[in-house]
Amino acid sequence: MQQKISWTEREADGVKREVRVEITAGSMKWQFKRKDQPAWDYAASPRQEDWDELEEILTRRAGHGRSLSLKEAVRKHRQRARA
Repeated sequence: MQQKISWTEREADGVKREVRVEITAGSMKWQFKRKDQPAWDYAASPRQEDWDELEEILTRRAGHGRSLSLKEAVRKHRQRARA
């Protein structure tokens, strides 16, 4: 099972920031890119707001079957990241 989710948001300084998350059975890969940066950042950790947005997206998609199990997987990854 692999799911790719992405969204764009505007930072406080007005620059757009794109977030991509690739969720597989045992891992999550976060990617971040600001419009004023030339390359994607694969090393940065997600912010609290990123986790919240990902869970919100999965909640909206919950009627589409797999998203409920994905939401549980995301919660487990989030708990591991806090430890």
